[in-house]
Amino acid sequence: MMRAFFLTIRRDLRLALRQGADSIMVVMFFVLTAVLFPFGVGPELNILARIAAGVIWVGALLASMLSLERLFQADYEDGSLELLALTPTPLGVIVLAKVCAHWLTTGLPLIIASPLLAVLLNMSSDGFGVMLIALLLGTPSLSLIGSIGAALILGARRGGVLLSLLVLPLYVPVLIFGVGAVDAAIGGFEVKAQLFILGGIFLATLPLAPIGAAAALRQALE
Repeated sequence: MMRAFFLTIRRDLRLALRQGADSIMVVMFFVLTAVLFPFGVGPELNILARIAAGVIWVGALLASMLSLERLFQADYEDGSLELLALTPTPLGVIVLAKVCAHWLTTGLPLIIASPLLAVLLNMSSDGFGVMLIALLLGTPSLSLIGSIGAALILGARRGGVLLSLLVLPLYVPVLIFGVGAVDAAIGGFEVKAQLFILGGIFLATLPLAPIGAAAALRQALE
């Protein structure tokens, strides 16, 4: 089972590297979203510092969602998904492996780029460390939750719009506590509660999201 898990991750990473434009597009969208905000709200440093955490989190959320539609779609279209479902490996394990590959090619680059954007938005240095920890806890949850939506829209017309409607409400708790943790750190308050909640969301979605996505995939394959 573990061998199939790591082989699936390696396969998806190789496919992502061959189509490197997708990962670059996600990071560029994240960067451009943050860069455009100063033009919209003005160059006042105090205002930028106050909204920096929210801008980074909203940008990461939207950027992560950009590539969700293709999480299962390519395998569904070429028949690979049906073959994976017929293997002895539980479909939930396959889903988890694909989510891991998705996070490595989208979530991780977003985390790496976030300190640069924090500097651009004049975020206080007190929030840098907490921001990275919050993103490390929150972005995997975004990918896990998104996998359920990506599975539900297989074969649907205008799947991207439907996917947004399905997953955006579920992303709100991650967004609230992710921004809250950074703001608390900048304000000199305790951040353990927000980080524990983000960790709890991740631990809850880690087993539940693959099960839900696997059930949706079986329904789509029938």
